Amino acid sequence: MSEPVIAQKGPYAVELEAGRKYFWCRCGRSARQPFCDGSHKGTGLEPLAFTAEKSGKAWLCGCKRTGRPPYCDGTHSGL
Repeated sequence: MSEPVIAQKGPYAVELEAGRKYFWCRCGRSARQPFCDGSHKGTGLEPLAFTAEKSGKAWLCGCKRTGRPPYCDGTHSGL
């Protein structure tokens, strides 16, 4: 299994829609950050499927090292 690539050292601010399913990029290689575009193929890393609980702005992890995926927990501050 590959290590995830740090897509950016900070979160992505995104608008989510309640009840909609999203696929958060876990590998860091997607050109559609923070969402998956299939670039993980062959890495051994898979995207994280999640359903938004509420509509509105969310901060999704960009460094791929959060302790509460897909949401940012500030881990990027120590990188």
